[in-house]
Amino acid sequence: MLNWGQAIFLAILQGVSELFPVSSLGHTVILPAILGWQGVEKQPTYVPFVVMLHIGTAFALVWFYRDRWVGVVEAFVVSAVRGKLQHTPQEHLAWLLFFGTIPAGVIGAVLEHPLKQLFATPLVAGIFLIVNGAIMLLTERLREQQTHSKRDFDIEGTNLLRRLADLNWRDAVKVGGAQAFALLPGISRSGVTICAGLLSRLDHEDAANYAFMLATPIILAAGLLEVPTLIEAGGVTLLKAVAGGIIAAVTAYLSVRFLTRYFRVGRLHPFAYYCVVIGLIGIIFAVVRGG
Repeated sequence: MLNWGQAIFLAILQGVSELFPVSSLGHTVILPAILGWQGVEKQPTYVPFVVMLHIGTAFALVWFYRDRWVGVVEAFVVSAVRGKLQHTPQEHLAWLLFFGTIPAGVIGAVLEHPLKQLFATPLVAGIFLIVNGAIMLLTERLREQQTHSKRDFDIEGTNLLRRLADLNWRDAVKVGGAQAFALLPGISRSGVTICAGLLSRLDHEDAANYAFMLATPIILAAGLLEVPTLIEAGGVTLLKAVAGGIIAAVTAYLSVRFLTRYFRVGRLHPFAYYCVVIGLIGIIFAVVRGG
């Protein structure tokens, strides 16, 4: 069984790495191996525990964006019943989230288990963490070129960067579909989604907010689908899972609060360099252990 120290560590790790663009899956593959917790993910108590961590993270996101989610859900239901859009900001965002969630949801349902079984090793996670860092650095480079390109300005010099209200359903599918790459250990859900948003000419703040809201249904659904497993575990496992979920929720709330402020002026570079370093550590560990 997971001990309390491991449970608390994994809960904090989930709450931070799920939202920071550094890959929670990559970290949960590499760090337990480095700490000598090999096989912990194979324990029957592990899956129920992780389920609650995901639920805690999702509820933190729901609470942080609670005002937006109330408006979005109401607008979605009203527009669906009406059968047409009135193009209000809430309705537009609701349908952007709907179309953006479909690709990752479908792909995840089909490929999540086989991909994790195939790639969930420290060596592969390390490689993909480096790839994740490279994607963010390349995106920032391309974004910088976009921002300073003449085609981004009209004849009066007005910046033509887009806001969420300017995206259409095709943009939503492209940005939301990027989440599917997070099925690979080391590729960050928030990182690739923010990158896709930036390449759609959103600013960093809008790209981050859209990424976090897009992640909420996926993370919540992944957790709720496994609730029966959690209930069956019962006993001490349930107690640790609930405690872990609360810790993950608090940590995730603090993380998203920090990141939404950071991306008003900050960029992806620090997270990219961090991913490269952790990826190299994972690769070195795997090679040394294999030798």
